Amino acid sequence: MTGRGLRAALPAVLAAVVSVVVSAAGTAVPARADAPRDWEAAALRLPEAQRTAQGDGVLVAVLDTGVVAGHPALRGRVTTGPDFIGGGARPGRSYWGEHGTAMASDVLKVAPKARILSVRVLWDHEDPARQRALKMKQDAQTEKAAHALANGIRYAVGKGAKVVSMSLGTDEWAILAGYEEDTAAAVDYAVSKGVTILASSGNGGSTDRLDVDANKRVSYPAAYPGVIGVAALGPDGRRAGFSQVHTYTTIAAPGVGIYSARNLGGYQSVDGTSPACALAAGVVALALSRNPKLTPGQIRAILTRTARHPAGGYDPLVGFGQVDAAAVVAAAGSPGKPAVRAVPYKGKKYFGNGPTDAPTTHPPIDTGYLLIGGGAGAAGLLLLFVAFLLFRRRKA
Repeated sequence: MTGRGLRAALPAVLAAVVSVVVSAAGTAVPARADAPRDWEAAALRLPEAQRTAQGDGVLVAVLDTGVVAGHPALRGRVTTGPDFIGGGARPGRSYWGEHGTAMASDVLKVAPKARILSVRVLWDHEDPARQRALKMKQDAQTEKAAHALANGIRYAVGKGAKVVSMSLGTDEWAILAGYEEDTAAAVDYAVSKGVTILASSGNGGSTDRLDVDANKRVSYPAAYPGVIGVAALGPDGRRAGFSQVHTYTTIAAPGVGIYSARNLGGYQSVDGTSPACALAAGVVALALSRNPKLTPGQIRAILTRTARHPAGGYDPLVGFGQVDAAAVVAAAGSPGKPAVRAVPYKGKKYFGNGPTDAPTTHPPIDTGYLLIGGGAGAAGLLLLFVAFLLFRRRKA
């Protein structure tokens, strides 16, 4: 790769490097006294929702660091896709599938009969490949990492995933990582194919009034148009202090003290907008199992309409509010008319105001007028030339 190519790819590489937010699932976090185990079930009203739907027939793609398919919480529910990020890590290592295994278990906690498609697009925090990338080492791995997320999205769509869950974000490295054309195009492609995409809003938020820049950071992929950004809530129903504050946040879900599967066995309590995104993706799977014909636009409308709204109906802290799984499943049964969407025009090609107007035709131009006009133009030029010569002669 040339120096210019490396500079162009560097933002995406760093996005992949740092997108696994350590506070989400990088290490085990002790259970909090104010976060009873499995409190999210009551907060989301899962028992009521699961009496009607459990995610049957819905494939949820978890784009992450890999998923340990043999974990008891996941066994028989996981299909392993390609490793788009590479780097040499293999299942069984402590730094393979730590974050991804936790997120997959959170999806299935909500939608136990859904299926998981694991697509590896990230490095866990302790992965040596991540450490090498942080040193800006230039090699083929750098190029591969730059396109991992976009490739993962397209692969998931091709394999029939109806939900894509991305518990990742670039909010903590906004200066070096941001909008990427190939990922934006992949998101557009997925939505056009009827796939609902969710992403964590980011863990770069702050409650410190003096930290004025903390909540100005933009986290991708949550900020891409078409993606449902998910903020994190604590057991008190308020925004978790770390949860990113931004206008791309669509909804919020529990994200503090969420017991999740651990890649080396057992469970751990994790915090972050990562588990919030995974839980919300599970809710979408419930809705789709109730009504497989729901479009991404309808799902967004249902999520925002049925959420427990903050004062004013919306704010950048929690979006439209906390997800209510029972209300989402109930609304999925009668979603209303499908949202209007643009479709490509396949008629005749012409200029004008689009296919709603008839093409305008004109009679052919009379060639006699062309000859007359051309002759008059030539005569005019000749007269100007003669006048110029006379003027010069008189002046001399």
